[in-house]
Amino acid sequence: MPDLQQTYTALVEHLRETAVLRSCGGLLGWDEQTCLPPEGAEHRANQGALIAGLVHERSTSPKIGEWLTELAVVEGLKGAESPEAAVVREARRNYERSTKLPRKLVEELSRVGTLSQQEWVVAKKNKDFAHFEPWLTKMIGLKREEAQAVGIPKGGVIYDALLDDYEPGASTAEINSVFAPLREATVTLLSDIRGSGKRPDDSILTRSYPVDAQGEFAKKGASAIGFSFTAGRLDVSAHPFCSGIGPGDCRLTTRYNEFHFPGAFFGVLHEAGHGIYEQGLPRAQFGTCLGEAASLGIHESQSRMWENLVGRSLPFWKHFYPQAQAAFSDALKGVKLEEFHAAINDVQPSWIRVEADEITYNLHIMLRFELEQQLIDGRLEARDVPDAWNSAFQRDFGMTPPDASLGCLQDVHWSAGLLGYFPTYSLGNMFAAQLFEAAREKLGDLDAMFARGEFMPLKEWLNTSVHAHGQRYRSGRLIELVTGKKPTPDALIRHLNSRFRPLFGV
Repeated sequence: MPDLQQTYTALVEHLRETAVLRSCGGLLGWDEQTCLPPEGAEHRANQGALIAGLVHERSTSPKIGEWLTELAVVEGLKGAESPEAAVVREARRNYERSTKLPRKLVEELSRVGTLSQQEWVVAKKNKDFAHFEPWLTKMIGLKREEAQAVGIPKGGVIYDALLDDYEPGASTAEINSVFAPLREATVTLLSDIRGSGKRPDDSILTRSYPVDAQGEFAKKGASAIGFSFTAGRLDVSAHPFCSGIGPGDCRLTTRYNEFHFPGAFFGVLHEAGHGIYEQGLPRAQFGTCLGEAASLGIHESQSRMWENLVGRSLPFWKHFYPQAQAAFSDALKGVKLEEFHAAINDVQPSWIRVEADEITYNLHIMLRFELEQQLIDGRLEARDVPDAWNSAFQRDFGMTPPDASLGCLQDVHWSAGLLGYFPTYSLGNMFAAQLFEAAREKLGDLDAMFARGEFMPLKEWLNTSVHAHGQRYRSGRLIELVTGKKPTPDALIRHLNSRFRPLFGV
């Protein structure tokens, strides 16, 4: 009989070494988005492809299959939800998925993703979809190939094969079922707000906010909610993101616009939320599922919670507004706290997803979710994306983007091959609201804490309730364990109504 502990140790060591190699690719990816000279894109693509191939080679080693066979008894010995069983479960899931993908395809996805992202930056800057279309066509073809190789889950659709990479166990049908009541509630609330005739003065937010001051103020906000800059940093990129390179190294990016305060500040709070999750994962478990986020939906719940449920709340600004007035004395001279708070919670259709208000944001996600399914199952080709996007945008927002940079070129995701990712944003909003309700029940008067500048009780509760488990539980099970309820959109709907109906008197 094999020595199970020895086998388990061998598996974990292999996983950790593979994770270190993968993190080298992550560092190259961060550098690509922040520092890479344009003429270095092709060489970077080759570097990334090589690392992706090496990671794939290690991830499909026959040794893993042998170890997993020996460790099949762990669940029975330790329990289905034990840490050891989780490590074996997720190692098996990743091994089975990886062995279905040819190394050549993995390398090509990496190579094309690097080059495609560089061309996306050019196309977006020039508002030129035709420049990007060949790269999107190539990427969609590769993602269809990946989905076919992975296989369609029983009773599912081809899109499920990609969705599972970001939200394990989720299905398109399940997401549609929770998005339907959220869309209905969103449309009703929007209609009531539009009928109120009440609008805050959002011109407050488009005055001159010097970029240097924005950067310093944003870092203060990120530090206050618990992001450690001794284990992380903040830089500039074309599209904001967070990269958890490894223990002690988490990197955030944002972008600045002197004449739009919310973009950078709330973008940094958002990415800092991701970063707090990365910094809260157990360092000793790096390389195993116990040191990884439960899912992209759970990851997004952390960023959206700090950005919106905390960062756009009145108590948050009772603490931070005097500091904002000191940092931006010209822009905020004579502006009352309540006027500023109303402005950052304005509700109106907007072109850009990452700058959308809390209510319309989910409509942005549902639009992308709809188009992604069509791209993967072949109902929509890359060349037809602008027309399809504009038509859906007109349907949902009542306006048509004036150019591709404000429409289908605004997000980096498709250029990077991240199809199946978008629905996790709205799942994250749902999870965030449900977790926040549970935090209020457990911690007490969060509003009073925030008004005093006390954010650590919430951060530490998230550390112990969510972050410490890593991927021990699937997202639905984790939400149920923490909140006592299965995931639903109900808490998000309650939050949206309780925040925005009083603001607009409806």
